[in-house]
Amino acid sequence: MALQLPKQGKYTYGYVHHLPRLYRLAKRIIDVVGSLIGLAVIGLLLPWLALAIWGEDRGPIFYQQVRLGLYGRPFMTYKFRSMIVEAERYLDQHPQLDEAWRQGGKLQDDPRVTRIGRFLRRTSLDELPQMLNVLRGEMSLVGPRAIQCSEARAFGELAELRQMMKPGVTGLWQVSGRSTTDYEQRCVLDCTYIMECSLGVDLYILCKTLPAVVHGLGAY
Repeated sequence: MALQLPKQGKYTYGYVHHLPRLYRLAKRIIDVVGSLIGLAVIGLLLPWLALAIWGEDRGPIFYQQVRLGLYGRPFMTYKFRSMIVEAERYLDQHPQLDEAWRQGGKLQDDPRVTRIGRFLRRTSLDELPQMLNVLRGEMSLVGPRAIQCSEARAFGELAELRQMMKPGVTGLWQVSGRSTTDYEQRCVLDCTYIMECSLGVDLYILCKTLPAVVHGLGAY
């Protein structure tokens, strides 16, 4: 996949800008406060969500997966489980679905998603456990997507740029159509955010995230 990243502002392809100290400090303060609020919400919802997830198929409550973080360092992310147990094996048994997954990274009407999982995805409640990653400094509230190790090659020469910021719970692609965008668009949006990030951009994305979650556009 050859990404075509447009030049934007004073930051162009191949140049990693130095983030101002004040911005980094403000971003971290927002991350800590936001993650503590998110973890408090988890504390209130956990008994009900855990019962609903476990009650559907008697499987684990949480789903964890290794993702790439700042400077390409791997870390473990956490989500409420929204798919059937052994969802990856299901793809191995259905080659057509596996091919569609490899091409787009998403499946519309994914048969592996449970009933409670569809609700969790539509409301983005499945993402709440990532607040632990934010509090630990592995993720930020706003940033590029937390990609799997196997996805790094899709960025080609942009891989180094892609690793210059912590991945985010929300980001530019989530407020730009979410799963209605194709994979290349998501990659471009990630890199565009990294080159144009600022406190104003972060606050804009955070403000746009709530309406995107409420309307559920592109969530599947």
